[in-house]
Amino acid sequence: MYDAILAHVGQFISLEPAEADYFTTLLRYRMLRKRQYLVQSGDVCKFDSFVLKGCLRTYFVDERGGEHVVQFAVENWWTGDLYSFLTQSPAAYNTDALEDSELLQIDQAALDELYQRVPKFERFFVFSVNAPLSLPNSGPLPL
Repeated sequence: MYDAILAHVGQFISLEPAEADYFTTLLRYRMLRKRQYLVQSGDVCKFDSFVLKGCLRTYFVDERGGEHVVQFAVENWWTGDLYSFLTQSPAAYNTDALEDSELLQIDQAALDELYQRVPKFERFFVFSVNAPLSLPNSGPLPL
């Protein structure tokens, strides 16, 4: 179950076996059914979520009720309202499943603990969040 996330992390940092084992103990598995919310606008996003299987969308609803998608998250992608997660403040976005999906999640306390015990994970999260923003405009993002 952890092969995909460990391969993803391995694109950014090298982990010793004990570090990888520790990381996986902090993750929680979650299934979402099609149309089920991961987080709704106004709620606090309690987890950063890695998509193992499926597809989710993150969007906001304007004053006229129109939906505006800001991200699709497919396999090997992170999703949720990152600002809400990091600040533990109400989410500005909704994230829901477009199909039955499987996730691995980490909560804020576990992430803080991970940063303390395996400091290189801070580097991983900085790279993984910023990597899509720093790629040249040369086509689709690699998954």
